[in-house]
Amino acid sequence: MNYDFSKPQRQSIAGIVIIAASYLYKIIKASIIPIVLLLIKVESEKLVYVIIAVGGISIIALLFSYLNYRRFTFFLNDAKQEFVIQKGVFNRTLLTIQVDKIQQVNINQSLLQKLIGVYSLTIDTPGGEKNEASIAAIDEKLAYSLKEHLLNGQRTPTTMSDEQEASLREYIPFFKLSPITLFKVGLTSNYGSSLTILVGFLFAAFHNTKELLQAFDTDNGQIEAAIKTGVSLVSVGILAIMFLSILFAINIIRTFIIYFDFKISKHKLSLLLSSGLFAKKNTLLSPTKVQVTSYSQNYFQKKINIFNLKLRQANSNQSQDEKDTNTADLQVPGCSANEKDELLKTILGKLPEASITYAPNYRFLNLPIFFTVVIPIGIFYIFWFNFQELYNYYPWSIVYFLVATFMIYYGYKRHRLMVGQDFIIKKSGIWDISHEIIEPHKVQSITTFQYPWHKAVDVGHINLHTAAGIIRFKYGNYTEIKRLANYWLYQIERGSEEWM
Repeated sequence: MNYDFSKPQRQSIAGIVIIAASYLYKIIKASIIPIVLLLIKVESEKLVYVIIAVGGISIIALLFSYLNYRRFTFFLNDAKQEFVIQKGVFNRTLLTIQVDKIQQVNINQSLLQKLIGVYSLTIDTPGGEKNEASIAAIDEKLAYSLKEHLLNGQRTPTTMSDEQEASLREYIPFFKLSPITLFKVGLTSNYGSSLTILVGFLFAAFHNTKELLQAFDTDNGQIEAAIKTGVSLVSVGILAIMFLSILFAINIIRTFIIYFDFKISKHKLSLLLSSGLFAKKNTLLSPTKVQVTSYSQNYFQKKINIFNLKLRQANSNQSQDEKDTNTADLQVPGCSANEKDELLKTILGKLPEASITYAPNYRFLNLPIFFTVVIPIGIFYIFWFNFQELYNYYPWSIVYFLVATFMIYYGYKRHRLMVGQDFIIKKSGIWDISHEIIEPHKVQSITTFQYPWHKAVDVGHINLHTAAGIIRFKYGNYTEIKRLANYWLYQIERGSEEWM
C-alpha cells in the first residue's frame, strides 16, 4: 500500500472518540467527589438538571474533540528530513522534529483503542520531554509504515506490500517472558513502587471517606476510633502478614499487567520491545542510542537466577533532577544469565569486560554513618532521657543501629568502579546490586573534585556525565581518578564514534 507522508494527513476519524474520552476522564477525575455528592444529595425532581448538565459537558467535549481532530495534521518534509505536526484549536502549534534525532517510536494500544481498532504513536527525542510528539488515533498499517520511515530515514513515499506490512508486526522474538517468570519477577522486585501505590490508595480511601461523612454531617471521629479499636484487637503480626500479602499481590498484578507477553525481536538495526495485558505497547529503538545499559539482581533473584535489565536513553532533564531520567528508561525484567549476556551483546556489540577494579577509601562510611546513624540515635536518646514514655523503646534503637550500620557497610563493599579498554562499569547497591555499563565515547563530560581535608590522604571523586544521567564514583584514590579521567578524555578525542 502506498503512503505519501509528504502530504499533510489527519488522524483516524476514531480520534474524535479517543480525544473526547480523554477530556471526559480528566473532568471526572478532577471532580469525582462533588459529582457523587451531587447525585446522592440532590432532590429527585432536580436530578434532570444534573443529567442535562452532564450531557451538555459531553457535547462540548465532543465538539472540542472534533475541532481538535480537524486542526491536527502531520507530514514528513523529505527535503529537510523533518517530521512536522500542526495542532491546536485556538492557539496553533507547529512542532518540528529532526528525523535523525528520534531515539524511539512507540506504537501503543489502550483498551479503548483496541475496541475501536486504532493505535497511538508517540515519538521520543533526546532533547525534549517524554513523548514529545503524539498521535492519538492512527490506523495500524499507517502507524507501522510511518514508524519505518521515521527510524530508517526513507526519503521517498513508503510503498509496502501486504506481506511486508504483515512482516513488520510478526517479528520472531529472541527473548520472551513466560507467565512463571513474570510471577517470579512480581515476587522479587519493585517493592518500593507497589508500597507507594498501596499507601497512596489507603490514604486516598481514608481521605475520601472522611469527606463523604463530613458532607452528610455524620463524621464524629468514627474512622479514627475504628482504626484505634482495630489495632488494639488485632495483633500487629496478623496486620503485618495481611499488609505484606496485599503488597505482594499488588506487585504480581502490576507485573502481569505491564509485562504480559513481553518479548524482544530484532528488525534491521533496531530492537522491538512489546508488552501489555490491557494496553499494548510496542517500542522500537536503536541499540546505538542507548546511553547506559545496566542490570541488577537482589538476593532472592540470585537464588532463582534472574536479572532485571534497564536501558537508559538520552534525557534532557538529568541536569535538573536525576529522578526525571527514569522516564526515558526501558525495563527488561526476568532475564536468565544467558539471556542477559545475549541482550548485552546485542546492545553493546560484545560482553563488557573489566581489567581493573577500583575500591573506595574507608572514609566512604563517615558521612552516611554520621547522618543516618549517629544523628537519629542521638536525637532519640535526647528525648529518651526526658520522656518516660520512651523508656521501653530503647531496644529498637539498638536494632536500628545494627541494621543501618550493616546496610551502609554493605553499600561500601559493593561500591566499585571497574574499567576495561572499551567499557566503564559502576557497581553499587545494598539490596539490588546493579552494574551500570557505559562506553567511553558516550561520556559527554567528566568532573573530578577533592575536598580540602582529603588532600593529605589523596582521596577524591569523579562524575561521568552522560545524556542519560550521571555515574558517580566516590572516595577513590585521587591520583588514579585523574589518570582515568585523562585516559577517557583521550579516548573521546581520538575516537570517531558518535554518542547517538
